[in-house]
Amino acid sequence: MTTGAQTPYPVRPRRSRLRGVLPLAVAAWLVLEIWLLTMVAGASNGLVVFLILVAGVVLGSVVIKRAGRRAFKNLTETLQQQQSGVVAPGPRSNSEGNGLMMLGGLLLIIPGLVSDALGLLLLVPPVQKAVSRYAERTFERKLRAAAHGSLGDAFQQARMRRPDGKVVQGEVVRDDEPGRAPGDTPQGPPPPLTR
Repeated sequence: MTTGAQTPYPVRPRRSRLRGVLPLAVAAWLVLEIWLLTMVAGASNGLVVFLILVAGVVLGSVVIKRAGRRAFKNLTETLQQQQSGVVAPGPRSNSEGNGLMMLGGLLLIIPGLVSDALGLLLLVPPVQKAVSRYAERTFERKLRAAAHGSLGDAFQQARMRRPDGKVVQGEVVRDDEPGRAPGDTPQGPPPPLTR
């Protein structure tokens, strides 16, 4: 039954710190990349900067292609082993770092000296292992900190925190109430419609 009372609008959740800082960090990174490229061009010439950028694109695409082929090869080998039932699936020693190699190749392709340095750093195996361990620990910590519940609970919580539309309060009237035959209409006037 509706009462016609207005429900207060929920308080908007605070924006995360990352959403506030990320645009500024990207802008600062772009300014730094442009400044470094102009410094290199001033110290040498524009041809050297162009060759550095082209070399980064070529090397990055080679790295991405190699990591993708290696990941696809590992996937097909694993699927063939599972279909034949020879070996139980498990972590493969040579499959670690494919994602980080692809990320390093992508950073090499992005024009700039800082991104090239980070991309080359991600291609070093000890750095890959350290970054992989750190990412795995962070991911596990976030999973443990997440609230337990079903997927429906997560959607319900998201809906309560940030409603997208008008919420109409009301009551559910079921036809399958005990003591009533299907098709019977409820006695009495219909409930009033309010905004």
